[in-house]
Amino acid sequence: MGVDLGELAQRHTVSISELSGKTFAVDAYNTIFQFLSSIRQSDGTPLMDSQGKVTGHLSGLFYRNARLLGEGLKLVYVFDGKPNILKKKTVEERQKRREEATVKWHAAVEQGDIEGARKYAQATSKLTPEMVQESKQLLLCMGIPVVDAPSEGEAQASVLAQEGKVHAVASQDYDALLFGAPLLLRNLTISGKRKVPRKNEYVDIEPEMVDLQHTLSESNLAREQLVHMGMLVGTDFNVGVPKVGPKTALKIVQEKKTLEEIQKYLKEKYNYEFEVDAAEVEALFLKPQAHGGLEIKFAGVQKDALQKLLCETHDFSLQRVENAMNSIIAKEKEKGSQSRLGDW
Repeated sequence: MGVDLGELAQRHTVSISELSGKTFAVDAYNTIFQFLSSIRQSDGTPLMDSQGKVTGHLSGLFYRNARLLGEGLKLVYVFDGKPNILKKKTVEERQKRREEATVKWHAAVEQGDIEGARKYAQATSKLTPEMVQESKQLLLCMGIPVVDAPSEGEAQASVLAQEGKVHAVASQDYDALLFGAPLLLRNLTISGKRKVPRKNEYVDIEPEMVDLQHTLSESNLAREQLVHMGMLVGTDFNVGVPKVGPKTALKIVQEKKTLEEIQKYLKEKYNYEFEVDAAEVEALFLKPQAHGGLEIKFAGVQKDALQKLLCETHDFSLQRVENAMNSIIAKEKEKGSQSRLGDW
């Protein structure tokens, strides 16, 4: 879902060439869900192999990452662990939306409404344990390290960024800023276009970097206040205050400096109390549950394993897969040559 901080975030566009040579912690679930939603047939049916297994996530992961690696970017994929109990309501709401969208999708297909079918189908995406495992297998075969977070993937990715293990967190959601990521990279793609969710439309996009410290200083906020603002508009761990959007939330946190003051104000002004322990939600962001001091190890492309997984198991085009692999291998050789020259 993500926190609505779009208007507040201080950002600037960056080119792929500017990102070359840098390492990024990618929010795996966020990225894979994008592929599952967008890589579909005209009627919304997921991309599948001859056995009827969904392959959109594998296609998206392989071809996009191959292009990024070919441009010299280094990637680390961070997967979610066990969700916090406070996220239970969010998970249940997502499941309900998927079920409702599935009914509408099937109805649209029966009515011959192709545009409606594709729109509703995008909201039915589900990531199974088998998909997660195959995604990890694919990434490792591409030489991309995989990190399993104890809980929230974005929290772990943010800690990696705080420790200097990666340059930035790559995600479409702004939650990473609440978790303390110094830099957030959005729109990590080379295509320059992204499909509008639930619409048969595409918009031009460019990679953009959001700077946490710049965002805080421009709004005269401490990080704690940014977390409070997120809580007011709603996070994955709590429901937002009714009729309080980002602008109102910003005004509240600028006037009420502590969580206690905010809670008192909400009770007096809106007769509202957070439905969960607000202090616990605050702590989830300010002291995120994550592994510290992880060692990130990069490896080379496992060509035979990739061909077996993609071509033999899931019917991918051998020629296309080989072309993509060769671009990665060429970049690896180029970096190796530069490293050896640097030794002289």
